[in-house]
Amino acid sequence: MLLVVGDSLSAEYGLPRGTGWVALLGRRLAEEKLGWRIVNASISGDTTSGGRTRLPALLREHRPQVVLIELGGNDALRGLPLAMTQDNLTTMTRAAKAAGARVLIAGMQVPPNYGRQYSEDFARLFATVAKAENVALVPFLLAGVADGPDAERLFQPDRIHPTSEAQPRMLGNVWPVLRPLLRS
Repeated sequence: MLLVVGDSLSAEYGLPRGTGWVALLGRRLAEEKLGWRIVNASISGDTTSGGRTRLPALLREHRPQVVLIELGGNDALRGLPLAMTQDNLTTMTRAAKAAGARVLIAGMQVPPNYGRQYSEDFARLFATVAKAENVALVPFLLAGVADGPDAERLFQPDRIHPTSEAQPRMLGNVWPVLRPLLRS
């Protein structure tokens, strides 16, 4: 079983049900007959603190073999301390590993208006946790969406949440990193 613990980017915020990247992942797993079930425990607006609080119960209830952590974007939007975000991601990663799960962290970036140093440090913290904990990493979940030439049309009017059209690209960022974890 694959557990996804994320925020609005994984919870289909503003999208028709069944069109988000996690739902597309579920369809791909079924089409390829890989025998994996997904539990999407993502909540719009969630932070790493919220995920850290919810994760122990999710691990006990679902006993996942793989945990995909897609949190941190709301931490940055709220200006929370980077050290806190990093500590929460580390704690979640260690808890999932202690429960016997393989872990994939989906990294995030923030727009440059947060300041160059903050933006760089924020992007780097995901890689820092993944390397320190020896887990898989998608460096930037929104690669090819937020940083592509057609970025404006791939976001909902709020300019935060990707459209249905962007979801296959997001899955395309996750799939090559996730697939080897599903074979282990």
